[in-house]
Amino acid sequence: MLVEETDAAPAVQEPAPNELAGWPIRAAAFAVDVFPGVAVVATTALVWLAAPSQSLWWWMSISVLVGAALMTMVNRAVLPAILGWSLGRALLGLEVVRPDGAAVGVGRLMSRELAHLLDTLSVCVGWLLWDSRKRTFADLLLRTEVHCAATDRRPADIRRHATIAVGVAVLLCVGAAGVSVFAIYLPGRAADQTRTAVNAQGPKIVTEMLTYDPKSLKQDFERARSLTTDKYRPVLVKQQESVQKGHPAINEYWVTDSTVLSAARDSATMLLFMQGHRGGGGDERFITATVRVSLVKGEDGRWLVDNLDVVTKPKPAPAKGPTPPKGQK
Repeated sequence: MLVEETDAAPAVQEPAPNELAGWPIRAAAFAVDVFPGVAVVATTALVWLAAPSQSLWWWMSISVLVGAALMTMVNRAVLPAILGWSLGRALLGLEVVRPDGAAVGVGRLMSRELAHLLDTLSVCVGWLLWDSRKRTFADLLLRTEVHCAATDRRPADIRRHATIAVGVAVLLCVGAAGVSVFAIYLPGRAADQTRTAVNAQGPKIVTEMLTYDPKSLKQDFERARSLTTDKYRPVLVKQQESVQKGHPAINEYWVTDSTVLSAARDSATMLLFMQGHRGGGGDERFITATVRVSLVKGEDGRWLVDNLDVVTKPKPAPAKGPTPPKGQK
């Protein structure tokens, strides 16, 4: 008598070809198709919003953002019409067809993706499989169905392609996060620290460089030269020599207002509104001037004048007299 063997391993139950696909497998395919692109778009959008307008990182982030969105749409709507698969559907063994099993074209697939917006706007109710044919609202509107495909019809290397696509998305997200931290946040924080420092030190540096007294002219000029960089010092020396050749008189300035025009980690540009007086006794006259000053941080950490441009040349102040420096009456 023949005895049947009952200890054989049971066969793995797979969906039958052309069987209507259920919600879990469709959700998994959708996640593979869409989530990598959405993650890249979200992270690069944050970089784009944080980066200075029209800067290198601004253009790079918006280029990656648009590219990721286009690739996601191509994967969902164009590749299925050309190759028969999107990445996620190929990995899970699904295909979008018409009710009679005919293939779906690019136009219908694109409209179907747009109709999914209605599925989402309805608090995701439209994503639930509504009828006996397991169709979402978008399927009902575009007359499509999602079927399971036979295993032998799936691309042989689809897992490798899916791994590469997800890996590229992860690298782009990590890269965008790195850019946001090291190219935007940290330089921005350093620029804020620079603004604080030059707001406090810049006006004092400029007034000390421009103020001198004939009684201590040599010491005042030496102090002024110590406040400049090697680039600007020769310009200042020529100005000092011109003063020495004439009849030096008291020259005193103070800053009435200032603003930082731009700032980076080790440099800044300021606009200073100044008042002062020149000469003494009966020859004293009050003056005002506006200067644009470039400051850089030296190797010892001190801020130095790298350039000074006179925006408004010194001219007599209004008749009511100058505004005294803070703390003076």
